[in-house]
Amino acid sequence: MTSYPSIKPPALLRNPFVQSYLASTPFRAIGKNPMSDAAQEMIIKTPDGTRLQGFYSKHPQSAGLVLLLHGWEGSARSTYVRCSGRYFFNRGYSVFRLNLRDHGESHHLNLGLFFGSLLQEVVDAVGEIAAIEADRPFFMIGFSMGGNYVLRVAARAGGRPIDNLKHAVAVSPVIDPDRATRLIDARPTFRLYFLRKWRRSLVKKQAAFPGKYDFSDICRMNSIYQITTALLMRYSSFESPGTYFDSYALTADALAPIRVPTTLITAKDDPIIPADDFESLDLNGWTRLTMQDYGGHNGFIESLSLRIWYQPYILHLFSSPA
Repeated sequence: MTSYPSIKPPALLRNPFVQSYLASTPFRAIGKNPMSDAAQEMIIKTPDGTRLQGFYSKHPQSAGLVLLLHGWEGSARSTYVRCSGRYFFNRGYSVFRLNLRDHGESHHLNLGLFFGSLLQEVVDAVGEIAAIEADRPFFMIGFSMGGNYVLRVAARAGGRPIDNLKHAVAVSPVIDPDRATRLIDARPTFRLYFLRKWRRSLVKKQAAFPGKYDFSDICRMNSIYQITTALLMRYSSFESPGTYFDSYALTADALAPIRVPTTLITAKDDPIIPADDFESLDLNGWTRLTMQDYGGHNGFIESLSLRIWYQPYILHLFSSPA
């Protein structure tokens, strides 16, 4: 594969917190979006009865189908998802935006709570989505927690192939969720941002199943780690936060089963996913790591016009030979 230029943002955009903030700021998504205009809601039902919400935008001359998977407490309507969907749709790709369980407006679809350990339902859903355009190339792009999922789905596909899957991309993927959670709590801006979103999500879940859930005491807690611990102890079989986080951490050999071209994109200045998390990964010949000097978390904004570096880079990956 030919080399691709590194991100070189202007000085005003080199702060990782500015990059991370701009990744989700709503005004970036303002303007016409043919991908959104073409979107149709779909409910994907998996063999175990889980129902996951998604939005399919079929391109009339589809060059392939791109699955976009948001980060934790994001959704199919997150700014970075809508902007990326618009970018690929405008370049001839169909787009499917999947909501993980209890994300977006999907809290009513399943009785059980979302946990990052719930992989099989996402694997099953991805297989159903890939089959929508079975005669076209299929690509996956995940952001943050969604990037963690994309990598685990790609690894699982090593033993149970998705026939038309051609490339998987993880942007700012979570590698060590325990460490990432502690870093979020240590950074007040991030902690307050995620607390606000998570509390809102828990209120929606309680409203959907009032006889099952009462989160009133949990919503008064003031750290992500504390809320995680309380939910695990009350509503899961995990014995501790450590065993829970280990269940979806990407340990040294976690990506070894991957047998499809896979790219990890991260930044050395990511405030919540440390660069040294990637040093322990055992990357085989199918996987490559692209580590940029700048980009923050999910940002990678390379100009004052808010152009996103990873979008043309991913397009380049899709059109390059394996």
